[in-house]
Amino acid sequence: MTAFRPAPGSLVLYKSKPALISGISDKIDIVLEDGKSKRVREKDIEVLHPGPLGSLKEITASEGEIDEAWELLQGSETDLRELAELVHGDFTPSTAWSVWCRVAEGLHFSGTPQRVVVRSTEEVRGDLRAREEKEAAHRDWDAFLARLKNRTPAEEDRKRLAEVESLAFGTTERSRILQALERQEQPESAHRVLCELGYWPPRFNPYPLRQGLGVEDPLIDVPGLPEEPRLDLTHLEAYAIDDEGNQDPDDAISVDGDRLWVHIADVAALVAPDSPLDLEARGRGGNLYLPERIVHMLPPAATDHLGLGLQARSPALSICLAQDAKGAPRVERVTPSMVRVQRFSYQEIDGRLDQPPYRRMLAAAEQFRKRREAAGATRIDLPEVSVKVDGEQVRIRPLSRSGSREMVADIMLMAGEGIARYALEHGIPIPFASQPPPGSDERPKTLAEMYGLRRLMKPSRVKSLEEPHAGLGLEVYTRVTSPLRRYMDLVTHQQLRAHLRGQPLLSVSDITERIAACEAVNDAIRRAERLSNLHWKMLYLKDNPDWIGEGVVVDMDERRATVIVPELALETRVRPPKTLSLDTALTLTPREVDHYTLTAWFRLLKGV
Repeated sequence: MTAFRPAPGSLVLYKSKPALISGISDKIDIVLEDGKSKRVREKDIEVLHPGPLGSLKEITASEGEIDEAWELLQGSETDLRELAELVHGDFTPSTAWSVWCRVAEGLHFSGTPQRVVVRSTEEVRGDLRAREEKEAAHRDWDAFLARLKNRTPAEEDRKRLAEVESLAFGTTERSRILQALERQEQPESAHRVLCELGYWPPRFNPYPLRQGLGVEDPLIDVPGLPEEPRLDLTHLEAYAIDDEGNQDPDDAISVDGDRLWVHIADVAALVAPDSPLDLEARGRGGNLYLPERIVHMLPPAATDHLGLGLQARSPALSICLAQDAKGAPRVERVTPSMVRVQRFSYQEIDGRLDQPPYRRMLAAAEQFRKRREAAGATRIDLPEVSVKVDGEQVRIRPLSRSGSREMVADIMLMAGEGIARYALEHGIPIPFASQPPPGSDERPKTLAEMYGLRRLMKPSRVKSLEEPHAGLGLEVYTRVTSPLRRYMDLVTHQQLRAHLRGQPLLSVSDITERIAACEAVNDAIRRAERLSNLHWKMLYLKDNPDWIGEGVVVDMDERRATVIVPELALETRVRPPKTLSLDTALTLTPREVDHYTLTAWFRLLKGV
């Protein structure tokens, strides 16, 4: 095999590129294709042709008879000089470079200039197939990207776009497709692309799935009610008072002389600890309330069986409450029962609060509320709305603090405090709800003050040991009135049922495990509900570009005002031309809305 020594005018290989030796001293001077000079060591180059070569511009590439040379040399080895002579009939700098390029591509030949290996027919055919497949894949990829850029995806593209969907749901952080489209690899960008391409409907809500939540109801058989003694309370008028259209009525109230009964759907009668239904509910944590639908913690059949007022007679767990002179509740009896429930909306009851039996309910609730307020209960009256989707129409309705709504809320809090004290008195481990104090004793009056106090409030937490709930002004409290839609309420019911039947109770460590299992998923539920509401609010503004409404300044920071829009219960930021006082009212209209990023920019019309 021929090996050439470096000499001025030699054609050499340097980092896979041609170079020309221009001089030799302690090192070798070479000239590169771009005309630049470089000093290198001898081991950094390989001589392809001894020259003489005056300039790299003299090299001209040509094809030659490469296939014939390959067939002739089958089963042998050669060197660059012999191969150049076979392919081109001559060994010159140009033929040496042309042949080396074919060796370097690795199809028919491989190796070094001094030792060129002739590849077998099987190897060449295999490589040709692989190259053809690779070229076809490149053509297919290019055609796919062209369809995406033209927003005309084909049906077969849906499988590929699942990669973008994974990023939109936050299950991956990378997308080759978004890179190729020069889009940011962010869930918001992926959402935008999928809607633009029609992969998702234009108003698709990705937030539950982005939080890792299921969006289908559980499909588990619901057993029938067990045969067991139940106190017949059907002689008492029982009232389930809730928002109009409520689909899962799980609590009702009766007046019995100077006592109140709180009836709660007896879910624990059907859902035993560690049963398939219990494990499913534990994994879900609670109902997921979305503007477009409800995703249930339990199969809808459970609501059909147990929802108060959905049947002529409803099974319940009933709590009899008395109050002391200061309004503190005391549980006089807890019992499985059978009740007859009438269902009403808050609006229907608001006009009847001065009539029996609602007058008695209201008096009990007000006495209880005064006690809580005296204990430091925090009342933050920030705007709230109900967001519902009816087909393609988004409906936003303010939720007022009506008399009946507050009455029912206080009576349910009474039940929660009463059961918490009952559990402590009888040694029943249950999950307790608590909240640390905000660090401020001020009673907010204005919207800005309430906004500021809310920012100081720490979130409530569920624990296996009792602690005060500062926000409610209660020394001890548990959530007990919604076992159809909150798992921790169901756990309390399971414990009460076991206690009443003389069966073994779950231990404190069992309760702690259940709290831990639900904590993360409940945080995800709250995020999904908040982001889903915001998603539909953005679409409402896009549907109503001429919307005009009032905003109230609740914070100022470096010439930017934080504004709450009461009609939408929406927080936004605007840049007014001057510093504004808190609680200043502004008139706003949408300037731009991007529902993919959940951002609305408003233009000021008046108030500055």
